[in-house]
Amino acid sequence: MMFQQLKDEPVQMHMDNWRKIQDHVHHPRLFDLDPDLLPLFQYNCKQFASPQECLSAPEFLDHIRKVMLVIDAAVSHLENLSCLEEYLCNLGKKHQAVGVKVESFSTVGESLLYMLEKCLGAAFSPEVQEAWSKLYSAVVKAMQRGWESLPEGD
Repeated sequence: MMFQQLKDEPVQMHMDNWRKIQDHVHHPRLFDLDPDLLPLFQYNCKQFASPQECLSAPEFLDHIRKVMLVIDAAVSHLENLSCLEEYLCNLGKKHQAVGVKVESFSTVGESLLYMLEKCLGAAFSPEVQEAWSKLYSAVVKAMQRGWESLPEGD
């Protein structure tokens, strides 16, 4: 199973880190890292003129809350991530349907790690970074299976 390699991850460390940062979550670096992501965030056919306009839009903030709910579910189910497999696969299908590329998730991951580093400060050690990278990678791999399960041309 895909999530087996996370069985020994420090569950309490993830939970403690997540409690410290979950109310301070935003992704201000997302469009700095990849400006080409901006057109993906269209709400009610509205194109944003600038990253700042998108970052402050209620719809984008709602989307970020949803992203954080996925991360929260992964942290909460770290000892049994396989229970999220179907949900994450379907989430991947939804992202593919709106034009998101699998590669874009690495940018989101970089943004998440940056946020963790800024919120945790000195507590953001190489071990913490590695643990969060593994968790995020497992989530993305499960979502990526949503791309792989679609027939050609869909």
